[in-house]
Amino acid sequence: MSILKDIQKKVFKLNFNSSDDDFNLVALDVFNYQVQHNSIYKAYVSGLKINPETVKHYSHIPFLPIEFFKSKAVICDEIQDNAVCFSSSGTTGQITSKHYVNDISIYESSFHQGFELFYGNPSDYCILALLPNYLERTGSSLVYMFDKLIQESQHPQSGFYLNNLQDLKKTIEELKQTKQKTILLGVTYALLDLAEMGVELTNDFIVMETGGMKGRRKELLKEELHLILKQLLKVEVIHSEYGMTELLSQAYSKQDGVFQCSPWMKVLIRDMNDPFTYVKERKSGGVNVIDLANLNSCAFIETKDLGRLNQDSHFEILGRFDNSDLRGCNLMIQ
Repeated sequence: MSILKDIQKKVFKLNFNSSDDDFNLVALDVFNYQVQHNSIYKAYVSGLKINPETVKHYSHIPFLPIEFFKSKAVICDEIQDNAVCFSSSGTTGQITSKHYVNDISIYESSFHQGFELFYGNPSDYCILALLPNYLERTGSSLVYMFDKLIQESQHPQSGFYLNNLQDLKKTIEELKQTKQKTILLGVTYALLDLAEMGVELTNDFIVMETGGMKGRRKELLKEELHLILKQLLKVEVIHSEYGMTELLSQAYSKQDGVFQCSPWMKVLIRDMNDPFTYVKERKSGGVNVIDLANLNSCAFIETKDLGRLNQDSHFEILGRFDNSDLRGCNLMIQ
């Protein structure tokens, strides 16, 4: 068995009962592999004058700024002919991130196992994906994931919806009559459009938002958005999915915008004035993500999201910041 396959096996053996020491051992295996095989990450670690042999805990592992995915091919060894390239959305002229995945089966293992840990077997559901802005472009990892989950649901009414909200409304009414367990996933603005059509759901429905007004509507605080959706759709809670082009794993929130990671994923919160220092629980800062499913690229990502950790290691996303915010945004959100 190759070194990479051996590490992959260890990654997906992690579960919610795994200890922090268990996670640390696998994280160090991934780090040591990537610092040898990923030329971009190796150069970054070297530039920080860090000797990989001295790193004994995941909190001491250097996190690669996410901007590297916009300018470099962040990948171990080289891009293979059968590699899949996921890309981020962006406005015209904007440089987008590209995430090259040599072994797509790793991504499939990650989102399949993650989904089942949080929600069970996809075949238990009808899955309705309201993702117009993602479907209007190519290279979306979210579309790839839900396309596979929709196929595995094997429900005749599962599917994607672009702008055909009337068809979706009709499908929802039919599913309500049969009391079919259903997951309705959508971008924020599209869910609001649907909710304002007078659609009312039942307890058989899970509503999951993936965030993003995409310039279509005024941005709302997460709490305000969820309150509006709950009131209009007549549901008790709104679920959320946290993921991005540069990650191959997801975190899910089943209520109140509090996310839990898949077992091979971990979030740390960095001080915004010192990116190599971490803040205490309940303090806001920049979100660093360890995603051990990122075996072919880099598993240690410094994102541009602003968040905070709770005592049980669950986390909240509070917004985003750019370089001009680095010294100011921690004064605004406590």
